[in-house]
Amino acid sequence: MAKLFITLASFSGMLAVMLGAFGAHALKSRLDEHALSVFQTAVQYHFYHSLALLAVGVIALNQPHTALLRSSGWLFMLGIVVFSGSLYLLSMSGLRWLGAVTPLGGLAFIAGWGCLAAASWNLAT
Repeated sequence: MAKLFITLASFSGMLAVMLGAFGAHALKSRLDEHALSVFQTAVQYHFYHSLALLAVGVIALNQPHTALLRSSGWLFMLGIVVFSGSLYLLSMSGLRWLGAVTPLGGLAFIAGWGCLAAASWNLAT
């Protein structure tokens, strides 16, 4: 589990950097200010949660069979795909209905942090 989450975090972080550069350079002249702001929000949350996923992988090096930790990692991945993914698509396509999907990714992020907190609490006792 640790190897998987560390690898996923590494690729996710790499993708976040690439998309951030793409937004800053290629999209700057193509998107209006609002759409560019939406894209930048997607990159920020993508990057933050790539780091969170990395933390899950590092913690899993010592606690490989913790169900809450595993849930946390998968929820962070789901949040990256749904939250950031929907915002990337929304900013570039203008499809407003994608805005209704984004909060589901936010809920996955919240649940991931909750699982991480519970897993950490259980490790300390």
